[in-house]
Amino acid sequence: MFKKLVAHIFKVADQNFSEATESLVKFINAADNFTAILEQIGTIPEAIIHDSTEEKLFSKASDIVLSRAFREIGLKSTIVRERADSADVQAESSLFEYTLVADAKTFRMSRTAKNQKDFKVGALSGWRKDANYAVLCAPYFQYPKSQSQIFAQSIENNVCLLSWEYFIFMIRHGIKENPKLNLSPLWNYGEELSRTVVVADKKKRFLTEYNHVFLSTIGCQSKDYAKILTKQISIITRRGTTEKAFWENEKNNILKYSKKQAIEELIRAKKINEKIRQIEQYIGGLRDD
Repeated sequence: MFKKLVAHIFKVADQNFSEATESLVKFINAADNFTAILEQIGTIPEAIIHDSTEEKLFSKASDIVLSRAFREIGLKSTIVRERADSADVQAESSLFEYTLVADAKTFRMSRTAKNQKDFKVGALSGWRKDANYAVLCAPYFQYPKSQSQIFAQSIENNVCLLSWEYFIFMIRHGIKENPKLNLSPLWNYGEELSRTVVVADKKKRFLTEYNHVFLSTIGCQSKDYAKILTKQISIITRRGTTEKAFWENEKNNILKYSKKQAIEELIRAKKINEKIRQIEQYIGGLRDD
């Protein structure tokens, strides 16, 4: 199902962004095997060129997937069509009358070390506005493995660090918010943790502790959640093989370049002509001042 989604992104890339988005909404909302998309949406395919229309559409697709994931667990949710200093996804509980904003994060396997700016925890807190909670959803295994400012920001701003894996688990186990199950403790974990954690420990990775709160809230066993993580490792490993094969193929193609082709490709990759045009535009604009 994920491969079909990626193919659909390439298919609608020539449309205007609004039309392409609506097409993705229909595709994702109609998907039967939704968890198959959830399992891989956190990883951007290497075949999608950086900063391309396809990459922007993949990001929008992740928003749509996140919005549907919230609906699958019993909340009302919509995506924000126009992004202007606001979160990508909004959700609300009709049972317990709370609201939240959320942001979906996806990463390439080839991406080098990530920092706090990649997760935008502080920005998401600001986008909360009148909502009760803020939720950031990223791949579980893309969060820092040791202490990080990301965790401190989560506590200080009460931003829930969630992952696609939590949604996979809840959907597969039929977990939905109901009169006896209020999911707000999941979104409010940062606030609860801030009451007990000392300043020196704010940067420590707390995802293991959050796993216990998550399972306790929904009434499930840790061994069942461990199975989901084990399966995700297998899925990610297989994706890794696919993504490596893409770059191996690219490398082999480059090795076949003629000298002229190699030079032209290097000029294009370094965006030299674009930089020259930008300088000319800047200099030309000085005469108009």
